[in-house]
Amino acid sequence: MNVVNMDFEPAGELKIGQVGIANLRVRTLDVARLAEEMRSRVQRAPNLFHRAAVVIDFGGLAQTPDLATAQRLIDALRDAGVLPVALAYGTSETEHLSVQLGLPLLAKFRAQYERADASPAPEPAPPRREATPAEPAARAAAAPAPAATNAQPGLMQVAPVRSGQQIYADHRDLTVLTTVGAGAEVIADGSVHIYGALRGRALAGAQGNTQARIFCREFHAELVAIAGHYKVLEDVPKHLIGKAVQVWLDDEQLKIAALD
Repeated sequence: MNVVNMDFEPAGELKIGQVGIANLRVRTLDVARLAEEMRSRVQRAPNLFHRAAVVIDFGGLAQTPDLATAQRLIDALRDAGVLPVALAYGTSETEHLSVQLGLPLLAKFRAQYERADASPAPEPAPPRREATPAEPAARAAAAPAPAATNAQPGLMQVAPVRSGQQIYADHRDLTVLTTVGAGAEVIADGSVHIYGALRGRALAGAQGNTQARIFCREFHAELVAIAGHYKVLEDVPKHLIGKAVQVWLDDEQLKIAALD
């Protein structure tokens, strides 16, 4: 009788973790235009976007593209410098297309868009003038705090976040007591507070919270984003580099200002 030895070391260890992947939601199915926009992003921030993994989301279109068009888009994006790795879950047609393309489906991004799209339309706001750099702190102090959706305490990171590391605060704020190194990534569904230098990437409001903010003591970020709206270092005014800043959204525009 053969005896099967169940005491063995696996050849590969599989773990499921939080992975930061860019999501490209297609709103106009113009392959040449989409490729040119992506090529421009790669050229402006090659350390961030060159060979970056990208999920393609066709949920913004009235109709799922056919196989030939989807394949042309994937090839064009690869030529532009990024690597499409999956489709975002949407409809049964999207699922069928993913099988034809040989790509997996990811549901995470679809869930975020559904929550955002399902929210009631805001009341028309009176005309507002552009915020000046001196105003954000005063406005933040005067504005009522957004209602908490989860009573969990914030996540506190004591050790430096080093290159290649990713810290994610699920449904809460994230506080980093030291530095976020180049190539590192910190993500929070709430706000992000960094008491040292920010040299990597910081993403707040990861599940669509537009009231989230980013604060850091020394700004050198590769990228900052709130609820999907982002800026790379090349887009930031030079006088803010190395300064203590806060980042927030104002009418879907990402703002960055020095903290006095």
